[in-house]
Amino acid sequence: MVIQHIHQLFLKCNSVSIDTRKIEHNSIFIAFKGDRFDANTFALEALSKGASYVIIDNADYFIDSRTILVDDSLKTLQELAKFHREYLKIPIIAITGSNGKTTTKELIFVVLSQKFKTKATVGNLNNHIGVPLTLLSFNSETEIGIVEMGANHQKEIEFLCKIAMPDYGYITNFGKAHLEGFGGVEGVIKGKSEMYTYLSQNNKSVFVNLDDPIQVDKTTHINSITFGVKKTNASLCIDVVNANPFVEIYFSNATIHSHLIGLYNANNINAAIAIGNYFGVSHKAIKEAIENYIPENNRSQLMQKESNEIILDAYNANPSSMTVAIANFVQLDKEGKMVILGDMFELGNESLKEHKAIVDLLLNEKTIDCYFIGKDFYKNKIDREHFYFYETFELFVEGIKQLSFQNKIILIKGSRGMALERILDFI
Repeated sequence: MVIQHIHQLFLKCNSVSIDTRKIEHNSIFIAFKGDRFDANTFALEALSKGASYVIIDNADYFIDSRTILVDDSLKTLQELAKFHREYLKIPIIAITGSNGKTTTKELIFVVLSQKFKTKATVGNLNNHIGVPLTLLSFNSETEIGIVEMGANHQKEIEFLCKIAMPDYGYITNFGKAHLEGFGGVEGVIKGKSEMYTYLSQNNKSVFVNLDDPIQVDKTTHINSITFGVKKTNASLCIDVVNANPFVEIYFSNATIHSHLIGLYNANNINAAIAIGNYFGVSHKAIKEAIENYIPENNRSQLMQKESNEIILDAYNANPSSMTVAIANFVQLDKEGKMVILGDMFELGNESLKEHKAIVDLLLNEKTIDCYFIGKDFYKNKIDREHFYFYETFELFVEGIKQLSFQNKIILIKGSRGMALERILDFI
């Protein structure tokens, strides 16, 4: 069946699903084959739970006229998403970068939603499956779409751009993330910049933070909407007022008081301001949207637990995000500081060196109690007052059971696989 016909069926349905545990009534279920599973086996179950159609790529599971047999279900999902994107003809903003993608996406979403019917990537559905699902969540009422794109190797952003066909793009930064897949920092820059290549080749536009020299260098020949802190040559000039602990931005003769912690979040806020301003959202509405945005999902959340203040930033970590989080924490005008840091993943041959760099970063901070959890931090163990190393999370828990934390401000940060939010049960 050609993709146009599948799209006509899709338009009659409410949604697309790839998980029979989350089937919605009148949806299309798309069955993928993986290394350890074959979702084709769930086709009949999907129909029994309310799906109107199932797309399969294994003829053994053909049921009746509600079954659409294709050569490759994943490729069909991607082609359907691309066809739907062309069908809608709405402006789409693509977001990628090493750090801050999701927070930036959410800030842009709340700002643009002040004026437009806006839809955006839910959570971090930002890969070769998530981006198509995001595009298929847009409908005839959607006026602007925001698509987050993640990548851990070359050519992935290029591939996602060919599906989403963005009209605008923004790269938050180029950091030390997924070094193993990208082949080092230069590989990260090359991989993320695939978005710039797509936008340039298709005469589209990019938002550029003039405070980032890599962004400036890579966008010389692209249609650019610029912003920056005290950059008078920018399309929009912004000023950062404060970050102790929450970021405050001075914009359009008013101070925006955010609920985001850390100077590193200033750029994320500034991007949302610049994009909202470009699309004609009133300055009053921009201020209101940002001030009402409260982070969640373990991203730079400030919480109180008994007498302790906790900055929970345990969604993910890499050397770049860890460094700026520590730098921000160090400059806070607070007493009783303590950091609990977990291993950073996907760093390949650079892992031990990068973990050592984080340990070294804290050597001069003699008033901060430093706890390090994970095998790579443990391999960089040193004998120093206020430094504590634990090879596993379980050993850390046993260690802190002997301690009592009172009137502390605690930064908790580590890669997703470390699940450091578990620490809240023991503090």
